[in-house]
Order: sequence, then structure tokens, then C-alpha cells
Amino acid sequence: MLATDRRASHADVPVLGTSTADWAPIVGFFEHLELTESRVGDELVDAANRGRHLLPAHVVDALRALADEVRPIGALLLRGVPTGELPTTPSHPGDPTGKDLLSEFILLAVGRTLGEPVGYQPEHGGDLVQNLLPTREGALQQTSTSSAVELEFHTETAFHPHRPRHLLLSCLKGDPGAATLLCSIREVLDELSPGTRRTLGEPRFRTRVDESFGVPADAPPGELMAVLSGDPRRPTLIFDAELMSGDDPDAVAALDELRRVTRERRLAVVLEPGDLLVVDNHVCIHGRTAFTARLDGSDRWLQRSFVVEDLIPSTPDRVGRIITTDFSGGVAER
Repeated sequence: MLATDRRASHADVPVLGTSTADWAPIVGFFEHLELTESRVGDELVDAANRGRHLLPAHVVDALRALADEVRPIGALLLRGVPTGELPTTPSHPGDPTGKDLLSEFILLAVGRTLGEPVGYQPEHGGDLVQNLLPTREGALQQTSTSSAVELEFHTETAFHPHRPRHLLLSCLKGDPGAATLLCSIREVLDELSPGTRRTLGEPRFRTRVDESFGVPADAPPGELMAVLSGDPRRPTLIFDAELMSGDDPDAVAALDELRRVTRERRLAVVLEPGDLLVVDNHVCIHGRTAFTARLDGSDRWLQRSFVVEDLIPSTPDRVGRIITTDFSGGVAER
């Protein structure tokens, strides 16, 4: 279900419906795979790369349009994506699920169509496909395991030198009370004052490292950076409402204006089973509303994958597909 926040309007996310027949070729390919591993690793990524030519043609066209920025909002919602047979929602993201790997396989095939799936060592141990679900201990944190608090708007791993180009979120089990929040810089740019746009385009901001990367909250922030980059008429965006700060009074004011405008113009998307949301992490920030977790095996269950355009830039900080950048000092040690 798509629901624009009533306080202001934001262009809807393009929705592409699919049928069981559309996915039959790639599902059949998966069912005939002879995998030697029952986990997500290089073997499954390689299989997904071989099978991605069997993705529905209109899905591939839409993914390429997103990557080429033909879709200015920077997001795409696929409907009717197969999930396979699902057990109860696990208690923790790393718990064994006992499920088959169909949903992971399709997520990786979509990822390979867009670029190169990667994991980040501190984030779920570097898993290439991560289970996102609420936990009791994470309920009040600004992490993917929270539920009782709103997850603030952010660029995925805004602090990271090798942040993903695309974020993929596949819904296995939904919750009508949990809405994914989106806001595209292309939608709000004209709402920002000229002075704010100029300030946001200058290196006057710093971002702390997320605690999920094993860094304490009081660790020093990173180097000065700009929030907006590139063509001033179609800029890219790096923003984290919780972790980013301005380095001077004008920068603080510009960041406050951006926070206000993005909240006013945000779009709320309630993901349902079989939905796959693809977000251009250079253009569109995301968050999530608070919701009530039941913690009884029936909770909302998403799967997430990160995709970079090219593996080469991260070569010094990567083992296989796992990016290992060290943030022990609060900033990346290269």
C-alpha cells in the first residue's frame, strides 16, 4: 500500500506489478540448482548472476531505468516477487531460519542486474542478504532491529567511503503499522532556500559512524563533507538525520531546514509480502515509522541487500564481497 504523508505531497514510487508466470523461468532455474551450501555466499551469487537473464524483461527494463536515473524519484517498487515457503519469523537476524534460498536468490539476481552485491563486516557479519526483523533488545535503538521508535531519515551508511549505490528491501512478512519512509532530493530541492542549497553543497558537515559498526556513540565524527554534490540542478545527497551535524552555525541551520523539509514532504510505503523496494542511495533517503512488535514468530520480516556499482574502488578494504573498512577510531582508517 502506498500512502503519501498528509502533511505534504511527494511523487509516488513507481510500482511495477508482476505475476507468477513472469517469475516462472527464474524460479524453475533456482529449483534445478545443485547447491552445495545452504547459506548465502559466492556460490549463490554466482548462480544468481547466471540466472538473472531469466528475470522478467519488464523488471530488467525498470531496473535499468532506475540505474540510469530515468526515474527521478530514485526508487522502484516491484510487486508479486516470489518469496518461497516461509517459516516463523526468527527471533534474531542471525538465527537459522530453515527456509529455502529462493527469496535470497531473487534478491541477488536483482542486485547483479544493478551492480555488485556486497556486505559490510560489522553489519550482520558481512551477510550479503540480511534478515531485518524486530528484537526485544533493539526496540528503542536507531537500527534495523528497532520497532518502538521511528527510524530517522538517512542515506545508508552515510559515513562510509564505500556506501552502496542501491539498497534492496524484500518483504517476506509485512505489518500494516510499519511504513517505510522515503524522500527524494529531487522532490525537495526547490523547497530549500538558495542559501541553504549553497551551504549544503559545501564541505561543512560531519557524520558519526553508526553504532551498528561497533563504534561507540562518543567516537569522533568523520572528515568534513558536503551534503549535496554534483550538478546543482540534479544533485546527489548524503544525509543522516541522527548522525550528521553542521560544523558552523549556518551549516547547522541548513541541516535543520533539510530535516524539516524532508519530514514535511516524505512518502510512506507499507510493504506487503512479495514487495521488493529498490532505492537509489545517492538520491533517496529512507526511514521507518514505529510499530508494535509481537515477538511471537509472526513479526514483520524483510531481507536487505546492498549493491555497489563496481567492486574495484573498495579493493583495499574488501575480502571477496565483504567490505572490511576499519572504523575503530570513529573514522575510516585506510
